[in-house]
Amino acid sequence: MNITDSLRAIWTSTGLANFTILQAVMILVGLLLIWLGIRKGFEPLLLIPIGFGAILANIPLADIAGTGFLGLVYDFGIQTAIFPLLIFLGIGAMTDFGPLIANPKTALLGAAAQFGIFSTFFGALLLTKYPGFDFSLNDAASIGIIGGADGPTAIFLASKLSPRLLGAIAVAAYSYMALVPIIQPPIMKALTTRAERKIEMKQLRYVSKREKILFPILMFILCIILLPAAAPLIGMLMFGNLLKECGMTDRLAKTAQNELMNIVTILLGLSIGSRLQADNFLKLETLGIILLGLVAFTIGTASGIVLAKIMNRLSKDKINPLIGAAGVSAVPMAARTVNRFGLQENQNNFLLMHAMGPNVAGIIGSAVAAGVLLALLS
Repeated sequence: MNITDSLRAIWTSTGLANFTILQAVMILVGLLLIWLGIRKGFEPLLLIPIGFGAILANIPLADIAGTGFLGLVYDFGIQTAIFPLLIFLGIGAMTDFGPLIANPKTALLGAAAQFGIFSTFFGALLLTKYPGFDFSLNDAASIGIIGGADGPTAIFLASKLSPRLLGAIAVAAYSYMALVPIIQPPIMKALTTRAERKIEMKQLRYVSKREKILFPILMFILCIILLPAAAPLIGMLMFGNLLKECGMTDRLAKTAQNELMNIVTILLGLSIGSRLQADNFLKLETLGIILLGLVAFTIGTASGIVLAKIMNRLSKDKINPLIGAAGVSAVPMAARTVNRFGLQENQNNFLLMHAMGPNVAGIIGSAVAAGVLLALLS
């Protein structure tokens, strides 16, 4: 081999010689996600791993997301639905169900936010009338669950009903979870008046330790009796919460909250980002899923706000309609967004604990919705 052939062989083995325009676009998307996480502070624990995973997945020749380590992690944790269940364990260990127990009617707001799931289910089926879209009932159900803004539940359901769309659904669900601070405020402002946004709510009642211990046990028993299909998600959520509240397993609760949750979050974020491969992601069907996910999330947010407005009219104690937006299960992002938006209108309006009621109800609601769809379609 002469020097020219050697140089040509070296050149053809470089990334620069093998880059495609689409790969460059997706690397820029990955950089944008990292920038949003670092510069804007939009859920950096999600966006930075997802963005970096997207960059790794689009490096030419390396095949990191295929036969490489990201592909192996994806097959192990996402396709088997192990990561979503471990995430639910960690969420349960970090969640205080006290606001929901103290004000049970806020569970209705979490239920209302699930309306986006079922409306998008039918929207996905309508899209099949157009060329480029071929969604089955199982596909439509998996796409609709994005409306709950619950990434683990979306992955769990898609792994059971629609594995071929799992990557796109995971990307959409976690992207909208991370972008809650951007998407929700315009919806909240459009659907509420300034007077409604200024409403101050009464302090929640004290919730005893016994109530907090009994709640996860009773919820799991109800799940076993009424909806066994949702038992894996509800079971891990309630198990994590019982570890936190019982007072006898602090070491396990702290491990679930910290070390385990952090490790799974890193691997989950990189795995989701690995599905942002140019040849798989930049397709009409995938873009349709992203759009449907946005519609589902918007409807879910709006449904919670509208019901909160109705409840405010009927309730003896005033309810700030903003807390209805927290009915989507993006915990605690949605509740923090509601609290921040309320403070902009009234500096004495602290809505965080009130918003946590529908927010944690949304976790349960999305898991129940997934269980219903799984029971009907599996």
